[in-house]
Amino acid sequence: MAGKTVTRADLCEAVYQQVGLSRTESAQLVEAVLGEIADCLARGETVKLSSFGSFVVRDKGQRVGRNPKTGEEVPIAPRRVMVFKPSSILKNRINGRTGGDSDED
Repeated sequence: MAGKTVTRADLCEAVYQQVGLSRTESAQLVEAVLGEIADCLARGETVKLSSFGSFVVRDKGQRVGRNPKTGEEVPIAPRRVMVFKPSSILKNRINGRTGGDSDED
């Protein structure tokens, strides 16, 4: 799947092909997993998937930015952002290496 964007439908099809559930059950399973991850993140919880990585919600404080056209200072409101931190195993897999530390998931 290199060079391609993987969609929910692709994930559902992969579950259907590999697990053997019906297409409907596969879609429901994918939706349930993604929904649970989204709900946890919305509550500000960290989602850690062993050998894959962690989704972390961080709070960013208010700061001053500038309008690039006018140079006028504009306040940027505080907000929450999500960061994905891949595990060392995933980093190694992406870079074509095998193995990896198990201390960073």
